Amino acid sequence: MSRTVRLHRVLRTKPEKVYRAFLEADALAKWLPPYGFTCKVLHMEARAGGTFRMSFHNFSTGNGHSFGGEYLELVPNELIRYTDKFDDPNLPGVMQVTVNLKPVICGTELSVAQEGIPEAIPLEMCYLGWQESLLQLAALVEPDVPG
Repeated sequence: MSRTVRLHRVLRTKPEKVYRAFLEADALAKWLPPYGFTCKVLHMEARAGGTFRMSFHNFSTGNGHSFGGEYLELVPNELIRYTDKFDDPNLPGVMQVTVNLKPVICGTELSVAQEGIPEAIPLEMCYLGWQESLLQLAALVEPDVPG
């Protein structure tokens, strides 16, 4: 059985804005955690070979988990590829996430693939989390707020 989830969205904004939302710590902390969670970005060096670390905290229970990874490939406004690894030994393995951005007539086509999800995580929960995150991403990047 494949331990991969794939998501696809079209966002009403330019690829540049979506790309920045994945690589700026404050933006990522705002949209990435699923509903009911907060996020702290502990370290972020957004360049090929650079690393990141962050933690999610369940606002209801106070429990949390930390994870980090390495940026494998960054093509401005087109591609982000990175690894992800949980600190929790009960969630072993290294995941790989590929984010493709493509300009389309009405904005940006976003495709996300997350591979190597640990067996302990139900895939439907992973899909649900990503769906919530992508709704929050749209709420961040789609408004065109004048300066």
